Amino acid sequence: MASIKRIGVLTSGGDGPGLNPCIRAVTRTAISKGLDVMGVKRGYTGLINGELDPFDARSVGGILNKGGTILGTTRLPEFEEVKYQRQAIRVLNQHSVDGLVVIGGNGSLTGALALHNLGFPTIGVPGTIDNDVGGTDIAVGVDTTLNTVLDAIDKIKDTASSHQRAFLIEVMGRDCGYLALMSGIAGGAEMILIPEVPTPVEDVATCLTDAYMRGKAHGIVIVAEGYKPGTEAVLQYLSEHKDELGFSMRVTVLGHVQRGGAPSAYDRILGTRLGAAAVEGLLAGKSGHVTGMVKSGIKYTPLEEAVAELRPVDERLHELARLMEI
Repeated sequence: MASIKRIGVLTSGGDGPGLNPCIRAVTRTAISKGLDVMGVKRGYTGLINGELDPFDARSVGGILNKGGTILGTTRLPEFEEVKYQRQAIRVLNQHSVDGLVVIGGNGSLTGALALHNLGFPTIGVPGTIDNDVGGTDIAVGVDTTLNTVLDAIDKIKDTASSHQRAFLIEVMGRDCGYLALMSGIAGGAEMILIPEVPTPVEDVATCLTDAYMRGKAHGIVIVAEGYKPGTEAVLQYLSEHKDELGFSMRVTVLGHVQRGGAPSAYDRILGTRLGAAAVEGLLAGKSGHVTGMVKSGIKYTPLEEAVAELRPVDERLHELARLMEI
């Protein structure tokens, strides 16, 4: 691989806390090693449109505590097509960029793998609140998002207890139930519904009825947005059997509030470590890899392995959640 003198950095896909610390680390690590840095705006969309700006150390000053991403981000499903991948490489070459750091989730890292396979030095950093990417124990943004969800659960539980109510709290997780599972355990939920574990709506009614009969002051059910048949179907069934439940029902959809907010200390440190490692990996010739945190240490995993399948939730944690429901 030719020597690298200038690198690009982009964020793609869904945003989340901790991306800015990662951008900062990529930029300052590269500068410290004598490299030029180009910030790519709006993910792969900005890349194919030539939206690249020179970054210096001051370009990333004061962003450690800011949520979101100063580079902006988009989703570009069309990037799966080779013609767009080639266009991206053409733009990178026109700007004399020798290597690229891609920060994002499964789709973004799949794009990074495609660029690598076409011969362009590329390395990925896992940044996704779903924590469904391989090659790392935890992705950038997960810790802050979990604490945001937990804060909401705690507050909803207060009002639920005051009014003797049950709440369905929907959290993000279209294909992966990690957020729902972990926040449900930490928040003391009566039940957790995730895409990976088929659960009939009748079981939800039984759980809430039992909770009421045992004298509980509230019922909290955490629902991942990807759970089938879905939050609305659960609500409809419970509404049809409200006389049996004991609790009155309410629904709260947390939505995009989960993506915002200042990153936690953990996410700032994680983003910094993985961003710095991405630059060091590129300089060491590790194109086609993702930087990850595995057992508290940095590990480089081939992108092909990291994106081969969604990282599954730990079945032991789901069983633990069931034990805590009594």
